[in-house]
Amino acid sequence: MDGYQKELLTAIAAVRQAARVTQAVQKQITDDVLEKQDRSPVTIADYASQAVICHALKEAFPDDPIVGEEDAAELRGVENAGFVDRILEELAAIDVSTTAEEVCSWIDHGNGSAGSRFWTLDPIDGTKGFLRGQQYAISLALIVDGELTVAAVGCPNLPLDPEDELSPGSLLFAVRGAGAFVVSIEDADFSLADATKIQTGATVDWPDARLCESVESGHSSHSRSAQIAESLGITKEPVRLDSQAKYAVVARGQADIYLRLPTRKAYQEKIWDHAGGALVVQEAGGTVSDINGKPLDFTQGHELTQNRGVVVSNGPLHDAVVKAVQDAGVS
Repeated sequence: MDGYQKELLTAIAAVRQAARVTQAVQKQITDDVLEKQDRSPVTIADYASQAVICHALKEAFPDDPIVGEEDAAELRGVENAGFVDRILEELAAIDVSTTAEEVCSWIDHGNGSAGSRFWTLDPIDGTKGFLRGQQYAISLALIVDGELTVAAVGCPNLPLDPEDELSPGSLLFAVRGAGAFVVSIEDADFSLADATKIQTGATVDWPDARLCESVESGHSSHSRSAQIAESLGITKEPVRLDSQAKYAVVARGQADIYLRLPTRKAYQEKIWDHAGGALVVQEAGGTVSDINGKPLDFTQGHELTQNRGVVVSNGPLHDAVVKAVQDAGVS
């Protein structure tokens, strides 16, 4: 990891700081907020997360563009001054003191263009999971010459110890060619030596295989996934969870397959929805491709325009899963 140690440590620290503010906002969500379908908590957390990560990257790597999901255009309107005040309050609670103009400039620093070296960021992946108090992820990746190179994926509600639901959340990270690792998302005294190496599972028998997919059927076709699972002889019920936490459970061997099957013909996957998780799985020994078996192409700007859907596996099962997807007529 020596060649990218500064990038890795900066990414880990930034994602950990973003996790602090997003966790604090998530704890404030009440049943009343959900009943009113009030998305303001996730909006505040989304902007605050992007602000702190973009600020950290700008300080450490001022020449690196960041391709993020949000911009501050709406926040600059007078009618949204209350949102900005809430963001400033949440940042102050984690000891980040700033101004309205400065926080907007940090957020807008995430509106960069993809080039030979750039970061891509999803400040909160899995907004509905966030609102439900369930899984979400903060995903950050560095792409160099089209190659996924550094990744830090924070999953604040995914227990570090899969056997202990009360253990702290997980922060998974990887550097190309150096493996994938996990640490506590709350460990302020982090060192690379303390990280635990992770590997995908070794499952090769279909009755033992476990599939994971999106909670939201609008994100991936549940009916097609069930058809594919049946054709392969998978008998276990699928695990449904939001966000790039699905990549995390495959990387840790808690699931063997993750399918994101197209639900709309014109939809193109966004790079920030997959970059961080894809590198973690690949460095853990797994395989990531589109539904046709093609590697994901991160050289096309903000979207994976050369790919359709995503298939993630532990590795040994991959070719058979892709064939089953194609045999099911998914396109």
